[in-house]
Amino acid sequence: MGVNRHLIRTVVLQTLYEWDFRGEKEITPLVEKNVEELIGDKKKEEDLTYLYTLIKGVQDNLGQIDELIHRAAPEWPLEQIAYVDRNILRISIFEIIFSDEVPPKVAINEAVELAKAFGGENSSKFVNGVLGTIYRSSEKYDPEEEKRDRELKEIAQAEVEKQEEKEHELPEKLVKPKSLNGKAKAKKKA
Repeated sequence: MGVNRHLIRTVVLQTLYEWDFRGEKEITPLVEKNVEELIGDKKKEEDLTYLYTLIKGVQDNLGQIDELIHRAAPEWPLEQIAYVDRNILRISIFEIIFSDEVPPKVAINEAVELAKAFGGENSSKFVNGVLGTIYRSSEKYDPEEEKRDRELKEIAQAEVEKQEEKEHELPEKLVKPKSLNGKAKAKKKA
């Protein structure tokens, strides 16, 4: 059995982080080392294909990806964004804008989870905000889908609230139990 895509993204993040931090020219040795250390014998061909698609995709589109980050967060120069956050953004932007492999919302959710696991205290909020801005300005964004999602969430929330109200409405028998003290007094007199 292969590994899940979350682990693949984690390996890609580790690799891009090292590549970016060290200023390495060649990324292949880092990929091989991280695949061996983090995945080991569990890897399958499709795992490696997806992993290399992400790494090559980020590298091939790095200029455009970094420009999107700059436009979405102009108050944060790229070199001031933490290495981890910057590379999480790069992976997810590749998936959102340049790939049709996963739905954009899945890519954003995965990025937020990576930021929670590996980033700083506010990384997940920052990553979510930047990616949301980029997604909403992309050709893949559908405002009608957003409206439907919001309506479905409202319906689900209303159902949850209705269920909670039902749980709090106890039958009258349970609300007004017969007093045990009266029976206890009657037994004492006898």
